[in-house]
Amino acid sequence: MIQTEHAVWMASSEQDTIELAELLASWAMPGAVLALDGDLGAGKTRFSQAFAAAIGVQGIVNSPTFTIIKEYEGTELPLYHMDVYRLSLMEADELGLDDYFYESGVSIVEWASLIEVLLPPERLQLYIENQGEEARRIVITGIGAPYVQWCQQLQLRAKGVERE
Repeated sequence: MIQTEHAVWMASSEQDTIELAELLASWAMPGAVLALDGDLGAGKTRFSQAFAAAIGVQGIVNSPTFTIIKEYEGTELPLYHMDVYRLSLMEADELGLDDYFYESGVSIVEWASLIEVLLPPERLQLYIENQGEEARRIVITGIGAPYVQWCQQLQLRAKGVERE
């Protein structure tokens, strides 16, 4: 049985969301998978941009909505940024997106619930809820040992984190 842990990050501003992305990036290791979900416009791409900057990706990081995946070289780790919104499960499987999950970089998958069966059993899931103009409630679920530890570390931080 794989362990799970939950935390909730309350972001009252875009800067709070950036802070979460930077914190998670500081814990990232090769093969890390972050599965993002949330309403359209909730901030999945903005989170991804902040995470990318934190691992040393230079230049513009934008949503790979039409290209499906973009690869970036970071100074810390490579980043594989995916947007599977327009894919069926069969198309995602045929493209071999799951191969990236076992590479030497970090995979961020926007709309990850659409390909959940292809995701590795251990991952960090983030569900971003729009709470107003800049406010967000981010429900974080760590599945598997390293990600459970990430959630536990988030719970230890007083600023804006609740245990769910």
